Amino acid sequence: MTTMKYRTFGKSKNKISVLGFGCMRFPLIDEDSSHIDEEKSNEMLDYALKNGVNYYDTAYPYHGGASEKFVGKFFAEQGGREKIYIATKYPSWLTKTADDFDHYLNEQLEKLQTDYIDYYLLHALNHDSWVKIRDLGVLSWAEKAMADGRIRELGFSFHDKYPVFEEIVDAYDWSFAQIQYNYMDIEEQAGIKGLQYAASKGISMVVMEPIRGGRLANPPKGVADLWATSRKESSAVDWALQWVWDQVEVSLLLSGMSTLEQVKENVASADNAETGQLSESDHSLVEKVRDEYNSLSTIPCTDCKYCLPCTVEINIPRLFGMFNEARMYGTLEETRKWYARVDEDKQAAACIDCDICETKCPQHIIISDMMLKVDAVMAGGKSFDEV
Repeated sequence: MTTMKYRTFGKSKNKISVLGFGCMRFPLIDEDSSHIDEEKSNEMLDYALKNGVNYYDTAYPYHGGASEKFVGKFFAEQGGREKIYIATKYPSWLTKTADDFDHYLNEQLEKLQTDYIDYYLLHALNHDSWVKIRDLGVLSWAEKAMADGRIRELGFSFHDKYPVFEEIVDAYDWSFAQIQYNYMDIEEQAGIKGLQYAASKGISMVVMEPIRGGRLANPPKGVADLWATSRKESSAVDWALQWVWDQVEVSLLLSGMSTLEQVKENVASADNAETGQLSESDHSLVEKVRDEYNSLSTIPCTDCKYCLPCTVEINIPRLFGMFNEARMYGTLEETRKWYARVDEDKQAAACIDCDICETKCPQHIIISDMMLKVDAVMAGGKSFDEV
């Protein structure tokens, strides 16, 4: 029998389960992301609910718009709305006029079959989307929505660089914020600096992608061998979750679970979630694991973007990042599908070998040569070892 842990959250100081259910990766009945397998998904939500998970995170676009409707149906049939907390997100990128604020919120309330949303986020903010909705008056609108009871607390989720994160944090008295964070992404996006900065302002912090979209769940041999040196009999998933929960700034983490087995595994991990539980040797081991993953990175690109703009408008750091991550996390086939969606005239094969970018690269990467390797693996069917 597991015992869910809870931490104080938001301005209301509600007790929120340290494990939140991310409602974006439910099992499907076919390849259409909007066709949720309701029988299996109901079983997953039911197990989580019965084992103390009380925070359920969805969003307007999840499962092609079907997630909010499914979640609303499940909890309407359960009854006891006061026992759980629903978080959903405003689709900031769809905003054209200030009238859209009410339009989307009211649509979401209807889909969720509820009169109010406990935790409402401005979704996936970056510099451009933030400036657009800010200038349209989203904050004054949100204040009115909180006053009339449709929203209980306001926060935001974030995908951009740290300076943008700090600007958004300082712009309003937020209740909570949600960032991508895991032991590999301590300097990506908001990173550990953003986590600590927001928490110092009294903002409750939600962590998404604690297992980096599942990439940390099945480590390569070198990483698996490192985990095996610990006296703890923990899975790679448990290590990733405990590393996040160990940090006092974190209120809860979200896991986008796709199977009942994953729900059970994560609930069991939450039974051991405490701040400050990892020892110095544990943290040292995580650092070794991070170094081992990074050693698998073939192209020493730091995403500084000094190579841009490219003569033919190729996003060089993006392609190098895709290549490196596919090797580090064993996701080559998945990455090839993503690469195929890049316009052909922006793929690596479009490089004209002008060498202008190479004169700007602080890492002295021979970019034209690396582009040949990226093309050979991503489009030419070669393995990493063959290039």
